[in-house]
Amino acid sequence: MLKTVFAVTLTLLVIIMSGRFVKYLGQVASGDFAPDVLLLVMLYRLPNFLEVVLPLGLFIGILLSYGRLYVDSEMTVMSACGMSRRRLLIYTMIPAAFTAGIVAYISLILTPSGIQAYVDLLADSQSEIGVKAAVEGRFRLDKATGRVTYIEKANRDNQTMFGVFIAQPEPVQAGGRPLVSLVTAAQGRFQVDDTTAQRYLVLDSGVRYVGQSGDMDYQVTSFSRLDQLIRDPEEKTYRQELDGKDTSVLWGSSALEDIAAIQWRVSLGLLVPIAALIAVSLSKTDHRRGRFGKMFPAFMIYMVYLVCLNAVRDAIAKGQWPVFPGMWAVHSVFLVLGLLLLYRDSMHRHWVLSWRRRRA
Repeated sequence: MLKTVFAVTLTLLVIIMSGRFVKYLGQVASGDFAPDVLLLVMLYRLPNFLEVVLPLGLFIGILLSYGRLYVDSEMTVMSACGMSRRRLLIYTMIPAAFTAGIVAYISLILTPSGIQAYVDLLADSQSEIGVKAAVEGRFRLDKATGRVTYIEKANRDNQTMFGVFIAQPEPVQAGGRPLVSLVTAAQGRFQVDDTTAQRYLVLDSGVRYVGQSGDMDYQVTSFSRLDQLIRDPEEKTYRQELDGKDTSVLWGSSALEDIAAIQWRVSLGLLVPIAALIAVSLSKTDHRRGRFGKMFPAFMIYMVYLVCLNAVRDAIAKGQWPVFPGMWAVHSVFLVLGLLLLYRDSMHRHWVLSWRRRRA
């Protein structure tokens, strides 16, 4: 079973990290952050991937391993030798408890540190990015500000850009028309204000046009130097700020968002043994169904489990769900479901025998 769990976990991790790597490559290509921090970004995000992949890998590994034993009739032989489903569950809980400990450590310690380091790394990279991420000969759109930039040539040795073009919307006054600003400059460079740590694009020897698109009435201004404030495209989001908080800070907080966050982190570890219980319960199959016969319903139950946890987390943060029972209510429901699935055959036989005795 352990080999199957390891193989499934590794496969899922490679798939998830490959997709995220492609996303980050796109951000590097568009100049959102420098390419030399790409590997560090993946490293800092790795704990976040592992806390999701490890429980799912164990869940699928149990289904595949025990499903094969049932299909090959090995589980029947083991049952004849005294291996009950209860004992099978106890043996399964040993690796499940070990995995739960790892997931709990990752979610409580490593993931917050990784997210905080990830956010700080991007902030530092964007403050020093300069010409490193400048893409020559391509128009770049900043979705956050609507700014379009074009650089004809860049000299990365002296951090200077040549042939700079910038188009961006201007703030609209009350009752005014939407305006656009076009700037062309012979060269430009990035500078960071030592006091405010804000980035500025310093343009030399250029012309600035301000007006409405489609009109010929533009305000034209020539300049020898123009400083433009650069808004960082990757700001720390609310969820990143919350997930990056240290666990010790969340424990002592009475804010609903913090309580929801700490319950979520603890729930990821608690999820593992309950998911293992459900996997053992649904792994029983036969030759006709095959080892993959119950894979789809089992996977759907697992996804519903995660969706319910996430929904309750949001509800707690918004004050729409009580802190207690909180997420523990979801765990209780799926724990009972796992036990019912595990002993459904015994309960069915007991019910049939009781019914026959009453009929007799």
